[in-house]
Amino acid sequence: MGFVDSDGGDIYNAAAVAADGRLVGVYHKIFLPNYGVFDEERYFRAGDTCPVYVINGTIVGVNICEDIWSAIGPTVVQRAAGAEVIVNINGSPFHAGKRKFREKMLATRASDNGLFVAYANLVGGQDELVFDGGSMAFDPTGELIGAADQFVEQLLVVDLEVGGVHRPQMREPSPRKVDPALGKPELFHVSGYAPDLDKRSVPRQVAEFPDGEAEVYAALVLGTRDYVRKCGFSKVLVALSGGIDSSLVCTIAVDALGSANVVGVAMPSRFSSEDSVSDAEELARNLGIKIWILPIEEAFKTYLEVLSTRFEGTEWDIAEENIQSRIRGNLIMAVSNKFGWIVLTTGNKSEMATGYATIYGGMSGGFAVIKDVPKVLCYLLADHRNRLDGGEVIPSSVIEKPPSAELRPDQLDQDSLPDYEVLDPILKAYVEDDVGFDEIVGMGFDADTVKQVVSLVDGSEYKRRQAAPGIKITPRNFGRDRRMPIANQFKPY
Repeated sequence: MGFVDSDGGDIYNAAAVAADGRLVGVYHKIFLPNYGVFDEERYFRAGDTCPVYVINGTIVGVNICEDIWSAIGPTVVQRAAGAEVIVNINGSPFHAGKRKFREKMLATRASDNGLFVAYANLVGGQDELVFDGGSMAFDPTGELIGAADQFVEQLLVVDLEVGGVHRPQMREPSPRKVDPALGKPELFHVSGYAPDLDKRSVPRQVAEFPDGEAEVYAALVLGTRDYVRKCGFSKVLVALSGGIDSSLVCTIAVDALGSANVVGVAMPSRFSSEDSVSDAEELARNLGIKIWILPIEEAFKTYLEVLSTRFEGTEWDIAEENIQSRIRGNLIMAVSNKFGWIVLTTGNKSEMATGYATIYGGMSGGFAVIKDVPKVLCYLLADHRNRLDGGEVIPSSVIEKPPSAELRPDQLDQDSLPDYEVLDPILKAYVEDDVGFDEIVGMGFDADTVKQVVSLVDGSEYKRRQAAPGIKITPRNFGRDRRMPIANQFKPY
């Protein structure tokens, strides 16, 4: 089991091995990740010992998470000490596609070292991170012989035929030539376990993992459920605009918490189309949730009247547009305060990246469900969710309509931004892959478009710093992964 150990001066990321009500040994993690979402060197001291445990004649090595990602690390030391089985405990956070990479890595460790690997991973959400479980076991050839489901807590039991592992190891001298800097081996004997010779073998359990949009959707549901519940809330509020983003967030919330615990709030203005309200109402019916209609026109008139003398002689612009968004933010936060329900914000990664969101308005809320989901992926997730029910949970009219903030007449997102099919690949290159301006242009994108996108990203850091936390589903999210200064004059072009 994992815990934080202390020697009085330093603390260690540690694994405890216990048997018969007593502590048998402790392993201190050696490889401390300090990149992306990880800050372990900031808190922990690295261990220097690689223990193995003899359990009924089987030699078992225990290590932690990052230790097994290194081809030359504690697993090699423990194998040289005779380990036949490696138990690796993990808090390995999710991003789309990581499970496949993880499986390939673990199969390689098992086959390279000629031993069994049992990989146990945390399940659940914490703040921005989702831990997807998917615990696995591999035999010495690298074959997957056991796998638990992703995104649910599950007990995985696997029978290991360990008898033939030790003899091939003894014929190979190379593992004995291990760099002492990787840690020294230490042997413990665990007594008190008598094998049950009459026990029948356990049927092989290898789960079928979700992939693509199904994997991402499951992560969003788990992350939403755990954030809301672990923070002590029972119900959530979603501002429903009739658009794809709010419809997707509301659907995820219902799948995570149940329809009785989700309330939609539609706040139409003079620029809201009839379809916006009717689409929100249809979504609410499909999901079985309550929807409240709170028109903002009178409040908007009052704001304009109060500001009229100061705005006199100026043209209508983003100031008047954002007043509407901030009225909505005030209203939904008032409902949140009154009833103690958390607000789920509805901005996607494309909007967060470019600052196409109103701070203190549409960004107001406690949790940003799709903050790390690019706009194009939002449509794919909506299609995926509809396929699950074989119908239209999210109305087709929502998916097909051009995206619009509806803050001025005939407004469309593409009046201010490149088409999302162009924007999202540029954002991936710049934000997630660290590709520079010249290289992005070299990928075939228009130079002026790239300059516009890069300028929007760099100029919107102050907004993102004040945004609600949201679920990480890409290799690099804003905040935990990508840490940039707000005040700087750097221009990448």
